[in-house]
Amino acid sequence: MAVFGWLPLKAVLQTSSVAAVVNARIVTLRSPIDGTVSARPPQGSTQLSVVHEGDAILHVVNARGDRVRLDDLRRQMSRMENERPSFAAKLAAAETAQQDLARQAAQFRDGRLLQLQARIAEIQSAIEAAAARREEAVAAVERASSLIKSGSVSTVEMARLTREQAIAQQTEIGARRRLDAAKVELTAVGSGTYLGDSYNDRPSSAQREEEMRQRASDLRADLAHADAEIDWLTHEIAVEQFHYVNRAEADIKAPVAGRIWEMMTSPGEDVRAGQPLLKLLDCSGAVVTANVTEGVYNRLRLGEQAIFEPNDGSATIQGEIVNLTGASGAPANLAINPDALNKEPYRVTVSMPALNSTGKECAVGRTGRVVFNTDAAKP
Repeated sequence: MAVFGWLPLKAVLQTSSVAAVVNARIVTLRSPIDGTVSARPPQGSTQLSVVHEGDAILHVVNARGDRVRLDDLRRQMSRMENERPSFAAKLAAAETAQQDLARQAAQFRDGRLLQLQARIAEIQSAIEAAAARREEAVAAVERASSLIKSGSVSTVEMARLTREQAIAQQTEIGARRRLDAAKVELTAVGSGTYLGDSYNDRPSSAQREEEMRQRASDLRADLAHADAEIDWLTHEIAVEQFHYVNRAEADIKAPVAGRIWEMMTSPGEDVRAGQPLLKLLDCSGAVVTANVTEGVYNRLRLGEQAIFEPNDGSATIQGEIVNLTGASGAPANLAINPDALNKEPYRVTVSMPALNSTGKECAVGRTGRVVFNTDAAKP
């Protein structure tokens, strides 16, 4: 009788809760885009309500996603890809024409050098002939000067010989000056400058070669610009494609492991961005919420030890008090509102790591009572 009488008395004397339930936080998943919902069963799970962290639960597709910028970038890419071969062909033609004109200019220069060298040789021959005539004229004047006293040479003859001597000297001087001019022109041609009576000091082939070189340079710059534009468009298309996919479709993934607590949509339903789609039970952070009387509440302290005794007779679970909510406290974001347990307004949250699990073993909803050990508060 003493034993059977002690057990009810012990239960009365223990500091315990009025009611308690295994609870967990609720995670609400919302749609990031407008679109139509389709279901995706979690991978590696045999139960549709059980999810693992990172599992794709729903898929939202927006078939009317804005792809104006993506299409515009692709049109620009198509235009640049069509223009680039034209630039490359024009550049190749310009480089070929430049090479031909450069060869013609080189041939003209070589021919001009040979021509000047021949002219110099001709002038040198003319100088030698003029020198010979000058020497002959000087000798004739000297002879006539010695004979004029004896009357063998007339004054008229002497004047003619003197004039021929002067002409021979001037002819030699003129030939030497032509030689100097030819040498100056030869030196100029050797350095790429052409001297002449014309206002232009370069042959037509050299001028055209310079123009073609400039055109090839411009085409090379256009081709480099087209390549840079294509590279930029390729990067922009990849970025815009990524953004478009994110705007056009989205996977709703589980941020935590747990169970689907409430499905707020169904496959085929049109949803708006920000609309709640489902509520997920975070089984990895399970706690026990308990309602207690005012007298028990006033004796409890954070960090005190507590034991959860399930009503189904299973093993008790050890934990500690992590939150005390009085009459003025607002309900927490929990799957089961503690107000539903009892009319007592004083609530206690007990952390019990042994309850934290995933899958079908998530014990949320299991009822029982919590026995508090007010003498074993943690330091």
